[in-house]
Amino acid sequence: MVRAAVLPAVGSPLEIADIELPDPGPGQVRVELAAAGVCHSDLSLTNGTMRVPVPAVLGHEGAGTVVSVGEGVTHVAPGDGVVLNWAPSCGACHACALGEVWLCANALTGAGDIHARRASDGSDLHPGLNVAAFAEETVVAANCVLPVPDGVPLTDAALLGCAVLTGYGAVHHSARVREGETVAVYGVGGVGLATLQAARIAGASKIVAVDVSPEKEALARAAGATDYVVASETTAREIRGLTDKQGVDVAVECVGRAVTIRTAWESTRRGGRTTVVGIGGKDQQVTFNALEIFHWGRTLSGCVYGNCDPAEDLPVLAEHIRAGRLDLSTLVTERIALDGIPAAFDNMVAGKGGRALVVF
Repeated sequence: MVRAAVLPAVGSPLEIADIELPDPGPGQVRVELAAAGVCHSDLSLTNGTMRVPVPAVLGHEGAGTVVSVGEGVTHVAPGDGVVLNWAPSCGACHACALGEVWLCANALTGAGDIHARRASDGSDLHPGLNVAAFAEETVVAANCVLPVPDGVPLTDAALLGCAVLTGYGAVHHSARVREGETVAVYGVGGVGLATLQAARIAGASKIVAVDVSPEKEALARAAGATDYVVASETTAREIRGLTDKQGVDVAVECVGRAVTIRTAWESTRRGGRTTVVGIGGKDQQVTFNALEIFHWGRTLSGCVYGNCDPAEDLPVLAEHIRAGRLDLSTLVTERIALDGIPAAFDNMVAGKGGRALVVF
């Protein structure tokens, strides 16, 4: 038996429970978790913003050590350190054929599988976003694990599974920030902090962090922000004031709220680019009029998983880590146990801190 954080139903509080995991079958891998990040997407699963079959073991950003492998698994072996990949590409759908593996139509089909059973009553449990990382151990499909790159501590590697790939990809793949450009990042949580570092790595000349909390300024500056703006009705005007009244070249929205998306768009220059990373609900409606779309010539785009191919991007991130350009420790503001996840969710809702990391 292993301990895990279980979501009994949408809208219900998490429960820390003993579960029974099966041995890995053909094409599966059993992993002992070293760490798992508490991401806003996990919170979105609890409140129904994102929907997967429940009851489920949550957690999708994690890393650990391979315990055993099933028949046919050859790319990892017992004792290997691995990063969990919650959105593996099938390689066969239309998006994969186009090389857009982050949009794979079949990436989350595993979320409907039976992952484990409650030890108390034998009831079925699903694997949240495929990998069920909020547990001492998990069993996943072989394509949900990637070897931890050399030189990356196993606990830190958990952050590569979502926050860092998403933030890095938003800057380098979606917005395609060029050296010397100016950037505004909305939301200084785990993904926002990774985005700030990615903008610094890209050579942005000015990096403006925006958040509702004044207390996050030190975190933002440590990650690479050159300026800090406390979110208000005048945010877009303040950012234009920091950029010779032009607006930034690029804005990255990591919140998922209509008002923040609209403000991010307004804070870019004429012809600027806005990338939306935050996951909002269906009730978050963003409106534009036809004349302003024509006049400003701005681009607004969505961004899934940083538009990344983890197999290709993890080695790149590892090189930045080894060279000292990417510091994963600046993302983590709290190290907790499994039973600390509900409080971490509360802090997220209250806008406190960066990434909480469950350490096993």
